[in-house]
Amino acid sequence: MMTSRATTPDLAGEVMARAQDAGVRFIDLQFTDVMGAVKTVTTPVAQLADTIEHGTWFDGSSVESLARTAESDMYLVPDLETFRVLPWPATEPTARLICWAHTPEGEPYPGDPRGALRRAIDSARGLGFDYHCGPEVEFFLLERTVDGGLEPLARDRSGYFDFSTDRSTAVRQAMVATLGALGIAVNTAHHEVAAGQHEIDFDHSAALKCADDLVTFRYSLRAVAQQHGLLASFMPKPFRDQSGSGMHMHQSLLRLSDGINAFADSRDEYGLSDVAKHFIAGQLHHASGMCAVLAPLVNSYKRLVRGFEAPVFISWARTNRGALVRIPHVTREQAARIELRSPDPSCNPYLALAVMLRCGLDGVERRLPLPPPVEEALYGFDDVELERRNVGVLPDSLRDAVEALRHDEVVLDALGDHLAERFLEAKALEWRDYKLQVTPWELQTYLEMA
Repeated sequence: MMTSRATTPDLAGEVMARAQDAGVRFIDLQFTDVMGAVKTVTTPVAQLADTIEHGTWFDGSSVESLARTAESDMYLVPDLETFRVLPWPATEPTARLICWAHTPEGEPYPGDPRGALRRAIDSARGLGFDYHCGPEVEFFLLERTVDGGLEPLARDRSGYFDFSTDRSTAVRQAMVATLGALGIAVNTAHHEVAAGQHEIDFDHSAALKCADDLVTFRYSLRAVAQQHGLLASFMPKPFRDQSGSGMHMHQSLLRLSDGINAFADSRDEYGLSDVAKHFIAGQLHHASGMCAVLAPLVNSYKRLVRGFEAPVFISWARTNRGALVRIPHVTREQAARIELRSPDPSCNPYLALAVMLRCGLDGVERRLPLPPPVEEALYGFDDVELERRNVGVLPDSLRDAVEALRHDEVVLDALGDHLAERFLEAKALEWRDYKLQVTPWELQTYLEMA
């Protein structure tokens, strides 16, 4: 019997009953490749019992960057806690199950990104902690122009937190309603700084659910946008003169023994325990090494530049929003958390949370010292002053980020040999293809003068 940890006879029976009550005709079995793209194998609901019992076979080598040819035979094993009936119109009622990838021998496949996060969660639990996260996800709503291009909605002139009654507000509300129907608890939603830019924030949840919700979030928003004739884009920096889209991640560790927030200490000036300080120190120490996973595109580094709000300086603070790690003010001790600000919404959520957790835990295990906070704005400081203050800078290109990853053993171990190999290979190909491009800027600048 090929089952996941979350499969019990009672849960299997409950899922079968829910599918029948909802009139479900098809089940989408979902997983992600190394880059975080959602892959789906659809099976008739009549096959659900067999899928729960034995898994569903698929050819792993056909999925780019997932498996080598020699590892082609793989099985999708559903995590029954992820059963959801899809709320958007379809020809036939359809539900989804997020799956683990297993080998024919029934072992977890080492190239499964969801498995990498499970391994990191197990590491935290071995130290007595449970990892919880709450993302703030920024994105753009775009429409097609007459010439086939993409631009923000023509009447969207709103800015940060602006109230408006234009079309985008109704679309954003439809998105929040859809997320709620899929079991994703939304905290707030609002317009962001740039025209066409929005943000939706999740409630804190256990890390695996958070990552599942982020994967679901992206394709759900695309589906709702498509229903309204729009495109939801999670590209980090789609427009040169507009703010980019980030995915700030709020994080905390809860003690398994009593459920108390291990980051909280009311006696501390910042409300942080020693565990929290060591966790921050670990993430700062590995900030460059995990950057390629958290900001994985060539385009990500058009967002991570000096002079904008996006964080490039490896520092922490409370009021300085240019810091890589920020400590939000909280009114309840149990709500103590840290906010990592370098991830963007193009990342693979499973890999991103896996490396963030493992790097933080490295700081806890080694009791890494936390440098002093830097509350001043650093954008006007030159490299000499930054070095004097012991403040590093994130890689400024995908090439440099990949190189930093190659030399960070903790991040590589969090990914595992298989995923690290596949990820580095894919990013090398992306950088090589980017270097071969001749951009309109180059043509405009050099074609006639050179």
